[in-house]
Amino acid sequence: MKRLPIDEPGEPDSRSAARFLLWVLRHQLPTIIAGIALGIVWMVSQALVPAALGAGVDALTSHDRGALGVAGGALLGLGTVTAVSGIMRHRFAVTNFLSAGFRTMQVTARHATRLGATLPKKVATGEVVSIGTTDFDHVGYAMDVTARGGGAVVAIVVVSVLLLDVSVPLGLVVVIGVPLLVAVVGLLLKPLHQRRRAQRELAGALTGRAADIVSGLRILRGIGGEDVVSGRYRTESQQVRAAGIRVAKVETLLEGAQILLPGLFVALVTWLGARFAVAGRITPGELVAFYAYAAFLVSPLRTLTEVAEKVTRGHVAAGRVVSLLRVEPELHDPARPEAPHDGDLEDPGSGFTAGHGRLTAIAAARPEHAAAIADRIGLLDPGSEARLLGVPLRTMRIDDVRSHVVVADNDDRLFRGRLRDELGGHQTTKSDQTTKSDQTTKSDQTTKSDQTTKSDTAVLGALETAAAQDIVDALPDGLDTEIAERGRDFSGGQQQRLRLARVLALDPPVLVLVEPTSAVDTHTEALIARRLPAARAGRTTVVCTTSPLLLDRADVVAFVDATGRVAATGTHRELLATCPAYSATVTREEEA
Repeated sequence: MKRLPIDEPGEPDSRSAARFLLWVLRHQLPTIIAGIALGIVWMVSQALVPAALGAGVDALTSHDRGALGVAGGALLGLGTVTAVSGIMRHRFAVTNFLSAGFRTMQVTARHATRLGATLPKKVATGEVVSIGTTDFDHVGYAMDVTARGGGAVVAIVVVSVLLLDVSVPLGLVVVIGVPLLVAVVGLLLKPLHQRRRAQRELAGALTGRAADIVSGLRILRGIGGEDVVSGRYRTESQQVRAAGIRVAKVETLLEGAQILLPGLFVALVTWLGARFAVAGRITPGELVAFYAYAAFLVSPLRTLTEVAEKVTRGHVAAGRVVSLLRVEPELHDPARPEAPHDGDLEDPGSGFTAGHGRLTAIAAARPEHAAAIADRIGLLDPGSEARLLGVPLRTMRIDDVRSHVVVADNDDRLFRGRLRDELGGHQTTKSDQTTKSDQTTKSDQTTKSDQTTKSDTAVLGALETAAAQDIVDALPDGLDTEIAERGRDFSGGQQQRLRLARVLALDPPVLVLVEPTSAVDTHTEALIARRLPAARAGRTTVVCTTSPLLLDRADVVAFVDATGRVAATGTHRELLATCPAYSATVTREEEA
């Protein structure tokens, strides 16, 4: 109970929404069973209260003090059991809710990570966001309600048996009436299910629209497109509102049925019990017990309708999760993967080669051609035929390629949190040191201290190379400063330098930088150009740029013409003197 059992979720069943819910249930079966068992105890202890109460009334009528004492003791015991089991049931129910919700988020995040560049191509941003906000709750509640649902079913069976033992007609009313009530409520579930699915799809699309507007707000203001986009958003939001109203209409009928139908049922049982009591067929105590049974049945009956409603919502939410899990990545691990080795990195599609341990620049007449080469040599393009030391990247495990070849472009983002963590550093707090001193040996502490020092040293060195130390110095808490989502606290140039520092601190064997200095001033760009070769000495580095400052520091420059092929290679100064097309490409940037 101290830790949610979601560390190893395994492979989810994505064949259908129902199978996914069953997969979630199986992976937390112990807590589900415990919750149902406690729910049964909790509900049955309440169901037995009317019997003890009726026995007490009959004891008062017959002036039997012994029977009255037994009845009173039974009421006290049942109350105690109800309280204890109710507390524990709720504890397990919350555990089931959180486990199911976080398990759903975990498998979604893992699959999104596995999809990589495929995700934004095939799934809207709003869909992923909605899974972490809305579907999280619905899948969790579908598991939460199992505890009370199991207790409600058993309690109804127990009450039916008790009523049949006292009066067969009254017992039959319960046995026949309860299924009829459930069937009537079930008629509303199908239209509710359909309307919720439609509303969920519209809401996901609207969330994606909102995310796009927020990310592109600065551009929209620049081109004056706020009115057009806001009009589209207003139209779509009204569609979501209308869909929500259609859902609410069915929900109001369902809520009304939850109150009206059990109420009518209680009235019927009470009326029949009163007639039997007047006719002398049951005792006054049994009449009180019948009324209490009828009043008690309202709770399990409403619980059953609540189970149907929450399972329906969970089914819709699971359907959205399954639709994401069914998306397959464009790249897959080979059956017999090759291990990556250090060596020249080649792109046959363009004729580009990055020499091992050298700083190679790609200057393209069209920037999109340089970006395409970066995608191919980083295995971000599913059609890539790039080779590392003559071995195709497609024959290696995707994780191995990602750790060996890192592509950084200006679409990368800074995440919310401590800047030190964002850049790959680490700081041990005083409380952490105290805890670790109790749990580890002195040699272990020394090793961890060395690792922490090495990590921070790499970050500081990366900041120096990226000319970003002044950014950190201006922050109130330095590297420990909490930064906003997407680094909104920083200007475009500052964000670019921090992103560059982050990838430099990672220090991969092969680093591909796409326009790493496009948003910085000339003085800062010159500092970065001067420091980058030394920082990446002995490592393979590819820089896609047309900046003369960076090109002049490269060991080799590959000029890519308008056809997307490498037309010439050499140093920056050699190409300026021998390749007019290269000179024209670079001169345009210098003049700008």
